[in-house]
Amino acid sequence: MNSTRWWLIRHAPVPNPDRLIYGRSDPSADTGDAAALAELAARLPPQAVWVTSHLRRTRQTAAALRLPGSDMALVERDLAEQDFGRWEGLSHDDAADRHPEEARRFWTDPAAEAPPEGESFAAVMERVAGAVARLNAVHAGRDIVAVIHGGPIRAALALALDLTPQAALRLAVAPLSLSRIDHYGGGEAGGSWSVTALNALGTFSGSGR
Repeated sequence: MNSTRWWLIRHAPVPNPDRLIYGRSDPSADTGDAAALAELAARLPPQAVWVTSHLRRTRQTAAALRLPGSDMALVERDLAEQDFGRWEGLSHDDAADRHPEEARRFWTDPAAEAPPEGESFAAVMERVAGAVARLNAVHAGRDIVAVIHGGPIRAALALALDLTPQAALRLAVAPLSLSRIDHYGGGEAGGSWSVTALNALGTFSGSGR
């Protein structure tokens, strides 16, 4: 059966010594690890459709990885990282100090609850599922290299594995890691999935989004 193959790459690391929350903020990525980028690029298929979010760290990483002959990178805003609202740019401790009730509620169920003026991870899963369905329909049978963020990659894996939002948050996704999910059946709805790689190549070196 023909498949649409998703190559899910988390962007390169973002220098973040103060461990600030930057879901929809737009810091730059560090794409200086030429060896890691070359190793990852060697795993990717030629003549693929490339997709990023609108945030610069994904576009920078895609530019560092892009293979000759691949399509120009599409910008898909629905594959952006979770919006942390008024917590963007704060440390977790500062967010808890400034918004104690909202932080308490959020950490009781971080999958379903949203930060103030932000979005929940469950909402991220809904928009990512919609974007994946649209791209499956338009590019059925092709390779899609999606250079995106940890949260949307968890959401795409949850779609393939039929996970709840709570279960999906247990998945760790390292910078410059590669996961692979294949969709069978074409079209926006229905079909089936398989997972052929999870969190390959990347190394863990702290938090970030």
